[in-house]
Amino acid sequence: MVEKKTGDIKGADIVSDNEGRQYHIGLAKGELAENIVLVGDPARPNLAKKLYSEIYFETQVREFRTITGRVGNTDISIMSTGIGPGNIEICMVEIMQICDSPTIIRAGSSGGLQLYINIGDLVISTGSVRFEDTSLYFIPEGYPAVADWEVILALSEAAKQENIRYHIGLSASGSGFYGAQGRDIPGLPVKNPNAIDYLTQVKVLNFEMEASTLFNLAQIFGFRSGMVCSVFANRITSEFITNESKHEAEFNVVKTAINGLKILEQMDKVKSQNRSRFWSPMLNLKS
Repeated sequence: MVEKKTGDIKGADIVSDNEGRQYHIGLAKGELAENIVLVGDPARPNLAKKLYSEIYFETQVREFRTITGRVGNTDISIMSTGIGPGNIEICMVEIMQICDSPTIIRAGSSGGLQLYINIGDLVISTGSVRFEDTSLYFIPEGYPAVADWEVILALSEAAKQENIRYHIGLSASGSGFYGAQGRDIPGLPVKNPNAIDYLTQVKVLNFEMEASTLFNLAQIFGFRSGMVCSVFANRITSEFITNESKHEAEFNVVKTAINGLKILEQMDKVKSQNRSRFWSPMLNLKS
């Protein structure tokens, strides 16, 4: 039976069953690792299976497919979210009911907004320009949507180690794929047809649909988050990824996110050894 939690007024509207299993993602405490990779496509978690030495748990409810297991010495979950900021909101709220202090990295696809960004390149986000309103139900419009700096460093190191071409900078997050991203749609007027030109001029690197909600809710909840996206299209040149290249690009972005989590675990160990709250390059020199 599904019911509302009533023990704490702050959580009275969180819907779960008698075991604390969350209504949408279908997970209970202990089934999700504290290191989490979020992907959109429910088929994408299967790409990560060959990276796991052991899989503890696997399930799917609606579009939310989850695999939890061991990669090297690190417990990692990969979960599909479907598309858009509304789905990210559901995942983030329900994850926080069953995890203590997770680190969450989105591994997604996106459209490049600069001429020098090639199909298949990775974009590691420092923050996101908000073109969606889901996050605005929690924060004011001026509240910045920024990634955790340790996650940015770990993702850049992960991409470098795999020799994958990457860029670091701002993303933009739309509430949809068509109108919200200024696409020319026959028969439908678009409110902001110049969105791409404007974002390109202000040096935004890519367009996707989830980052600003992810970053804002992570900031409020008080845990680390970040995003790395593969570039499936260049919105300036109208070039699009081929079917032959798509699988490799998807695997690269998922592997980079997973390796980023493993690097973060190493950084955390160095911080602990040095009794430091924050990681810095000097800590490695002392270790």
